[in-house]
Amino acid sequence: MPLEPLARWRLVLGEASDGALGNCLDERGRAMDSALSWLYGREGELSERGVRQGGSGESVLSVPEWINDVHTLFPKETIERLEQDAVERYQIDEVVTRADVLERVEPNETLLRAVLRTKHLMNPEVLAVARRIVQRVVNELMEKLAREVRRTFSGVLDRRRRSPLKVARNFDFRRTLRENLRRYSPAERRIAIERAAFYSRTRRHVDRWQVILLVDQSGSMASSVIHSAVTAACLWGLPGIQTHLVAFDTAVVDLTRDVTDPVELLMKVQLGGGTDIQLAVAYAAGLIETPRRTLVVLITDFFEGGSPGMLVRRVKELCDQGTKVLGLAALEPDATPNYDRDCARRLVDVGAHVAAMTPGELAAWIAEKVRA
Repeated sequence: MPLEPLARWRLVLGEASDGALGNCLDERGRAMDSALSWLYGREGELSERGVRQGGSGESVLSVPEWINDVHTLFPKETIERLEQDAVERYQIDEVVTRADVLERVEPNETLLRAVLRTKHLMNPEVLAVARRIVQRVVNELMEKLAREVRRTFSGVLDRRRRSPLKVARNFDFRRTLRENLRRYSPAERRIAIERAAFYSRTRRHVDRWQVILLVDQSGSMASSVIHSAVTAACLWGLPGIQTHLVAFDTAVVDLTRDVTDPVELLMKVQLGGGTDIQLAVAYAAGLIETPRRTLVVLITDFFEGGSPGMLVRRVKELCDQGTKVLGLAALEPDATPNYDRDCARRLVDVGAHVAAMTPGELAAWIAEKVRA
């Protein structure tokens, strides 16, 4: 049953609003308020502004009890937001380091990021539960992105040939209209379509290309690491594409042999630590077989902990030899970048492209380059 508007405001403003709003919460509303106070009452600055403070007594809720209450009291969208804040805003690691809690939370990308950050704290029992969650989220991402990649690389329309296959995206509107004009009804002002026409689709021959994904595994790049693993798995095995996946911080780890199993790959990633981007670019240079048929995709926030000057020099060498270099400040669904703009600008000046993309947009960019 939906809450009354006054009760909604009371939940937003917290106990500090009791004087103005009065006792407007029923039993369910009080339970919701208790769950919200358990989480947001730990926000120190709110007490100074008199907003959403915790109650006068200490909360006796444990993390499992809070999770159970949240799943009972709130809709799915709110549950995901509360769990996200618990993990990312307040670092309540119990959410992802206890098997009984982990089995209750909603599998989503927020939870996956938290698992990757805290998996070193997990005992084998918890790790087994965490792996199942990683598998479920990765499967959902793979299903969505694989469709985009297949569509992007599926070929181009051949407008000179007709096809017996009735596929909506190959629909030939002009030919269909022309061949059915005699069935136009002036009274009804419509055409009765007896037979629809469709274009044929042909695959272009492409030379073998290398796509080298260099992924910064610093803590701020967690979402991009996840989507890089899934993107690499979707690109793997495409005709004419040889995919490499390399993770780096102050060291470089080649994860290419695990590309076909993104779950195993992600469980090997170690988020956090420093960043030596130029070292990763140097490693990529050693993988290149044919410079003019190679794409190096550098996924990083461009906060270089090594030598910025050496990074610029190495990228310039790649661009000068004909290799296409794309710097991605973010690779995630909303593609929200937070990066060192000065470093990125210096790379653009020597021939690189810099952007923030969704995984689907990256696939389209790769398809465009290999077909050029």
